[in-house]
Amino acid sequence: MSAYQDDHWGLPDPDRQPGFYDSLPTKRALAFVVDLIVSVVIAALIVPFTAFTGLFFFPFLVAVVGYVYRVITIANSSATWGMRLMGIEFRDRSGARFDLGMAFLHTTLFTVWCSMGLPQVVSVVLMLTTARKQGLSDLILGSAAINRPSDY
Repeated sequence: MSAYQDDHWGLPDPDRQPGFYDSLPTKRALAFVVDLIVSVVIAALIVPFTAFTGLFFFPFLVAVVGYVYRVITIANSSATWGMRLMGIEFRDRSGARFDLGMAFLHTTLFTVWCSMGLPQVVSVVLMLTTARKQGLSDLILGSAAINRPSDY
């Protein structure tokens, strides 16, 4: 068991190791903005390859690109590029980094919450009020975003 895991969750204990959760809601919001910009830029680069018909369904194209981008980046390093920039990453309930299955599940839930609106608001409120700063997807999956151990 590594130094940043507690016995019950495998995740850092928010009372004994609060540094892992410092400023997470703000960092996650900033990471979201960075990831949205990356998704829009990638989608814009794809538009010419659709004979510019992609302009007619650009929001849908951005959503699909964003979904694929999130699954791939989270599966490869347990963080999107925006999350890496902010110094955070996802960990599952055992404290391990996300694999492809967890990246897929987390991104799918995140996408559903964003598409419905109200669950995403609930998720943000949870990030602001729970001890481990977990959103709705994190609570369902037993995961959490943490500050990277080497970054604080």
